Amino acid sequence: VSAHVDSATGGFELIVMRQGDTVVAYHNECPHAGRRLDYAPGQFLVRDGRIVCAVHGATFEVASGCCVGGPARSGLVSLPVEVVDGEVRLR
Repeated sequence: VSAHVDSATGGFELIVMRQGDTVVAYHNECPHAGRRLDYAPGQFLVRDGRIVCAVHGATFEVASGCCVGGPARSGLVSLPVEVVDGEVRLR
């Protein structure tokens, strides 16, 4: 799922994903070239527990955001989230 977070500088997009009881959130930006990871708004390529960047194919572990393949040299930027009464919230 993609979500927008407002800020004084215009805000940014997040990827919010769930694996079992665990929820993770990452900036929707590939560290390789600063492009969005989705191939269409809110549509992500996820295979075998990995997010694949739609532009250059960099691959990241869903659980940790670590880069495991492709041209990126670093992992995704994560944000702390929690589930409160079934709703995902930034901490």
